[in-house]
Amino acid sequence: MRAVVYSAVGAPPRLTETADPVCPADGVVVAVRATGVCRSDWHAWRGHEAVPLPHVPGHEFAGTVAEVGSAVEGFAVGDRVTAPFVNGCGRCRWCRTGQAQVCPDQTQPGFTGPGSFAERVVVRAAGTNLVRLPDQVDFVAAAALGCRFATAFRAVTGHHRPAPGDPVAVVGCGGVGLSAVMIATALGARVVAVDPSEAARTRARELGAVAALAAGEPAATAAEVAAALRSPDREDDVDGAVLAIDCFGSAATAEASVRSLARRGHHVQAGLMLGPEAAAPLPWDLLVARELSVHGSHGMAAADYPEMLALIAEGRLRPDRLVGAVIGLDGAAEALTAMDAPVTGRAGATVIRLD
Repeated sequence: MRAVVYSAVGAPPRLTETADPVCPADGVVVAVRATGVCRSDWHAWRGHEAVPLPHVPGHEFAGTVAEVGSAVEGFAVGDRVTAPFVNGCGRCRWCRTGQAQVCPDQTQPGFTGPGSFAERVVVRAAGTNLVRLPDQVDFVAAAALGCRFATAFRAVTGHHRPAPGDPVAVVGCGGVGLSAVMIATALGARVVAVDPSEAARTRARELGAVAALAAGEPAATAAEVAAALRSPDREDDVDGAVLAIDCFGSAATAEASVRSLARRGHHVQAGLMLGPEAAAPLPWDLLVARELSVHGSHGMAAADYPEMLALIAEGRLRPDRLVGAVIGLDGAAEALTAMDAPVTGRAGATVIRLD
């Protein structure tokens, strides 16, 4: 099969011929029809996350089942499918209760093994990880779900689902943040977005944010968020967000998110905290005094996909609005290496389509 491969950290990725994957007994081989180009792929290529070398990147994919393992039930060749970027083992208690996103023995196509910048990719433990796609969801839109959109959906709904009219703050408006703005707005929340990029703020307003603020010092940002969330239509006093999500991942954005919360509000950390940021402090005095809650959020398990897919099939969610360029596999290497440049906030996701 054709696949994009790099042989060393930072080495030029090349489109080449490589061996077809072997189908595991408990898994399937998916013929990739579309796959997203994600910044996490860039992080691995740049050595920020260890991957086996040589390596095929890619973890946001959709396609059709090409081969079914002998122990797999419920799926057949030709089925239209996708899968989360975190694949559970299918055996542990977390997987058995639908929480595969925290499986201690998880695998990740494009990280722990070959990914989807290829004509075929393996999904292990198919009964736990494979998701059937509704006919109304095309492959390009489905490929845009795999990481950023599904991560945002769980961040918005998995820890404290906002009710219609609830004030929500989204800090950081890259792919995950803009997805969170769209999802929270679709659920009826009043969303304020925060990002230093004017282009990202404009896009957040286009996707439903009632206000979009430039990022500043955390306490000042939090005060601006609380002011922007006040609504003359609500009789109660709004002193912040009931839900605030850090979709970027830094000491400053996490602190701003926490400080943006109303009393008894919920902070969700969706942006990865890497390197020194992993030990970033939080304002624990406010956490105690206001009884705030802090949650981590790591992707989304296949068990939680049906609601998201139903909202997409109904047209209430439009992940296709977050897609920028659609390219062929021969453009994948250039798209990956182009991520060395700063993110603009308006370009949208790049999706590779394999016809």
